[in-house]
Amino acid sequence: MKHTLRLLEIMARLRDPETGCPWDARQDFASLVPYTLEEAYEVADAAERGDTEDLKDELGDLLLQVVFHSRIAEERGLFGFDDVAEAISDKLIRRHPHVFAGASFETDAERQQFWDASKAAERREKGKPEPAESVLNGLSPKLPALMAAQKLQKRAARHGLDWPEIGGVFDKVREELDELREAHAASDKAHIREEIGDLLFAAVNLARHLSIDAESALRDSNRKFTRRFRYIEQQVTARGKSLAECTLAELDALWNEAKRM
Repeated sequence: MKHTLRLLEIMARLRDPETGCPWDARQDFASLVPYTLEEAYEVADAAERGDTEDLKDELGDLLLQVVFHSRIAEERGLFGFDDVAEAISDKLIRRHPHVFAGASFETDAERQQFWDASKAAERREKGKPEPAESVLNGLSPKLPALMAAQKLQKRAARHGLDWPEIGGVFDKVREELDELREAHAASDKAHIREEIGDLLFAAVNLARHLSIDAESALRDSNRKFTRRFRYIEQQVTARGKSLAECTLAELDALWNEAKRM
C-alpha cells in the first residue's frame, strides 16, 4: 500500500496549479482518453509477447491513467482513487455470488445470464435510461471494431443466430468477397465501403468459429508485417539504396527472403 500512496501523492504534486507540471495540471478527462487507450493496448501487446518485464512497466503506465483520472475527479469533488477501488471491489463481489455468497451455477450459460442481469440491474440503480429490450444491450459503442464485432456475434450466437457448421461461415466469406468484387467493378464507392465492412465482419465471424480472437490475430499480423518490412529496409540500406530506388521485383524478393527467415 505504501507505493500506492506514494503514487497518489506524486500525482497530487504534479497536478498542483502553482508548483506542479504545467502539462499535467492542464489535462482533463477528455484530453487523457487517447493516452488511456494507448496504454491499454501497450499492456495487451506486452502480455501477448510474453514480456513480463515490459508488462510490469506497461501495467504501471495504465495504473497511472487510473490515478490521473481519479485525481482530476477528486479535485472536482466527484470521487477519488479509493472510491474507484471500492466500486470495483463491490462489483466483483456482487457479480460472483458463486464465490462470495454461496450461489451455484450449473453451466457457463447460467453464469453469463446472471452477469448480464447484474449489469442491467446496476444500470437501473444508477438511473440510466433503459434501452429498448435487446440481447445486445450493454455493449460499449467505443470498443475497437473487431472486438465489437466479436461481442455482437457471440451475443447473437447465444440466442440461436449462428451458423450450425463452419462450412457456412467459409461460404459467407467467399460470398462477401464476390460482392466486393462486383461493387469494385461498378466503381460504386459507397457500395465498396459497405462490402468491405461486410467482408471484415464475416472474417471476424470465421475467426470466432475457429476459436481465434480476431483483434489479437490482427495485432500479430501487424507485428509480423513490421518485422518483415524493417528487414527489407535494412537490406536496402545495406546495399546503399533507398526503397524508392528499388523495383517492385527487388522488394518482392526481399519480402520472400524475410518470410523464409
